[in-house]
Amino acid sequence: MKNIILLFSALFFCTINFAQKKWTADGQVSLDQFSSWQPRNIGPAGMSGRIVAIDVVEKDPSIIYLGAASGGVWKTENSGASWTPVFDKAPIQNIGAIAIQQSNPDVVWVGTGEGNPRNSLNIGKGIYKSLDAGKTWTLMGLEKTRNIHRVRIDPTDPNTVYVAAIGNPYAPHSERGVFKTTDGGQTWKRILFVNDTTGCAELVMDPSNPNKLIACMWQHYRQPWRMQ
Repeated sequence: MKNIILLFSALFFCTINFAQKKWTADGQVSLDQFSSWQPRNIGPAGMSGRIVAIDVVEKDPSIIYLGAASGGVWKTENSGASWTPVFDKAPIQNIGAIAIQQSNPDVVWVGTGEGNPRNSLNIGKGIYKSLDAGKTWTLMGLEKTRNIHRVRIDPTDPNTVYVAAIGNPYAPHSERGVFKTTDGGQTWKRILFVNDTTGCAELVMDPSNPNKLIACMWQHYRQPWRMQ
């Protein structure tokens, strides 16, 4: 019993002493000390490894591309034994979709902006295209779509590409729906639009008839306190 009383007494005096300790501010920290710091990727995605897009070279399945919600595009050429970031020089690292042109795997399309509306959604800035297997990338437009959830390439005509845009999740927005190019991304035409709060959440292509597509449209609106 004495040991218990002594223990509680010691804890009491330690608590009192800690509560009476005075804290002093060190002053404002200058941002100049961080001027030499350079940003860099430290792995696929920075939010619990959220991989949102994947595509594989069918003729060589050891080559895989992954897209992270907030961590850029990663590539492996040894079936996943090692990965290399290939999108670091792009101005946006939020990925929503990846599509490889299987007739020429050097051509890769990347749609930016995560297409999964959630509590922490990452906005994108258009669709990018690589002609050299991910070494360099070119912005091909659709910057105002904000979030691209799927990219489909016509296997019979690789210049024909379809893009499913979920659009701005935070406000009514006209740049959403399904977009199509027939000249490899030089120009785009919106071919499906419902209204300014409904985007395309999924787009599938009939493998036996690329002219037949099914689009899943989703009306949603993300507010600070709820999603409807």
